[in-house]
Amino acid sequence: MLKPSTKSFFTPTLIGTWYVLFSAVLFSTKSVFVKMAYQYAIDATVLLSLRMMFALPFFLVMLYLAPPVRHTLTSKDYVGLWLAGVVGYYGASILDFWGMEFISASLERLILFMYPTLTVFLAALFFKTKIAKKTWLAISISYVGMILVFVGNQHEESTHLVLGSSLVFLGALAYAGYLVGSGHLIGRFGAARFTSLALVIATLCCFVHFLMSHSLTKLTQLPSQVWLLSAVLGFFCTFLPATLLTQGIRRIGAPQAALISGVSPVITLALGAWLLNDNLTLWQFCGAGLILFGVIFISYKPVSSEQ
Repeated sequence: MLKPSTKSFFTPTLIGTWYVLFSAVLFSTKSVFVKMAYQYAIDATVLLSLRMMFALPFFLVMLYLAPPVRHTLTSKDYVGLWLAGVVGYYGASILDFWGMEFISASLERLILFMYPTLTVFLAALFFKTKIAKKTWLAISISYVGMILVFVGNQHEESTHLVLGSSLVFLGALAYAGYLVGSGHLIGRFGAARFTSLALVIATLCCFVHFLMSHSLTKLTQLPSQVWLLSAVLGFFCTFLPATLLTQGIRRIGAPQAALISGVSPVITLALGAWLLNDNLTLWQFCGAGLILFGVIFISYKPVSSEQ
């Protein structure tokens, strides 16, 4: 009787897929926690700064423990690192947080997760990556699902729906650029070093933004619930998922990782219904199912193809 090979259960692709999937689950909770914090009349700049403040110690420890770079880094590498931190993470985050001031958590997650398709397109544009027919089909299925979920959001109460949606979309575009660029930079810096440095740079940007727009006394006026939610955002919605995502990208590549992460809107819809009393319509259920189907379809690879 043949015994199943344990090797088949620990292939780089399978391990990378689980890293990215767990990362997506944690990232999907972010929108819900942000909307909870906004109930205490806190603005995007303050909340994002607190989030990064709580995440910063973990990234500094990661940076200290990261193995040394074994080759010479060029000025181009450092420019790419700064762009990843400033535009790809800080820029994407602040745009996303601004957008969430105007739209629901579910709709925010839907628009933000247009970034998987944007990642594929940017990779094809800058790195001449060929888009396979299977990928086109998966993208089409996911977009149909997103449209159905959007139709289900016609009850959206925000009077700034267009503004909020546009800000989140720009955040999705910036994040897609971060993912595409990180694939090369991770190989240059190492996964742990790149992730920690990029997030430290993003944190510095948040602090500068906060100091330019708020007084430090603002922090003393915040309720304890905001501090608790910020701590949760800092570790469980920033440090841990970012680390897992970076490890996943190293194993399966940025376009594949982005498409697998498309399950996040489905999770956010469920959490929004549970914790924020967002009502799920039949259209939303159908759309969420199509998004999940599209992600599973694109991420599936026969084990026998890996040697």
